[in-house]
Amino acid sequence: MHMADALISPVVGGAMWAATVGVAAYSIKKIQNDLDEKKIPLMGVMGAFVFAAQMINFSIPGTGSSGHLGGGLILAALLGPYAGFLTMASILTIQALFFADGGLLALGCNVFNMGFFTCFVAYPLIYKKIIQKGYSPKRIFGAAMLAAIIGLQMGAFGVVLETLFSGKTELPFGTFVALMQPIHLAIGAVEGLVTAAIIAFVWKARPEIIEKAALGEAIGSIAIKKVVTGLAVVAIITGGVFSWFASANPDGLEWSMFKTAGTEELEAPDGIHQTMSEIQGKTAFLPDYGFKAPENEGEQGAVEGEESWPAVNGGTSVAGLVGGGMTLALAALAGMGIGLIKRRKKRLTA
Repeated sequence: MHMADALISPVVGGAMWAATVGVAAYSIKKIQNDLDEKKIPLMGVMGAFVFAAQMINFSIPGTGSSGHLGGGLILAALLGPYAGFLTMASILTIQALFFADGGLLALGCNVFNMGFFTCFVAYPLIYKKIIQKGYSPKRIFGAAMLAAIIGLQMGAFGVVLETLFSGKTELPFGTFVALMQPIHLAIGAVEGLVTAAIIAFVWKARPEIIEKAALGEAIGSIAIKKVVTGLAVVAIITGGVFSWFASANPDGLEWSMFKTAGTEELEAPDGIHQTMSEIQGKTAFLPDYGFKAPENEGEQGAVEGEESWPAVNGGTSVAGLVGGGMTLALAALAGMGIGLIKRRKKRLTA
């Protein structure tokens, strides 16, 4: 559900950038209450895991479409909503800058759609309301399923509204929303299953992580090495190997666009769209999660036919490992920076 720049106007893109920066600033202020030295590596490894998981598109049977894990609810459940949102922002920034996944002008939209609705709406108003009655495998499953589905539905509707306000007549509201919501309902069901499984795994290994995140408390003296190591190993395997098995079908957004407008991509106008595209072309050293191909290779590939599945590709593995590492570093650096601000404030008020 990564929006390209062509889907939005500069006004909408700028407004969503402002909204996202505002939520990020608020999150930085609030996270200082529960941030400690153990949450920082957890932020990093969770960012790497979600980055790798988003590389794997799974097919939606009978539709010709595919979807991928959003991960916002997982981040909120393990880190709390504020650290979860900042980690999602780190993931999507790395993807846009270095892998050309999602536009730079649309980055504010993408962070808001995939981070805000899950971390600040679905997590506190649905997941926590169900889970506050007591933790159990059944309750975790129900809370994760419902919150993941509703969070993704809100994110998909956000995409539709942003294209509407951008004046994209190629994507009429009625038709576009009638396609976006059902296909993302199916994707949300799969995300709910994965989210429930991961939360249940962490809850069984270290229930205090889940409980303290819900209470907005620091991790403290809890041993989290087992959880961090396990998630790091899964992130490496997912990005380095499982990414070969990603579906080649268009994702839910591209599928909905094709069914609505007859194309999976809209033509971007000149001006700021062109400027952002040029910047992204220079920063994205592994576009589409692979090595840059020579200019004439695309035509040759079209003649030779479709790639085999699984697509065993060194470029994909490198992208998964490098991207996961970069996301881990950025999320960890963000946590360290916030920690420094917190300590400085304590010294000034002492």
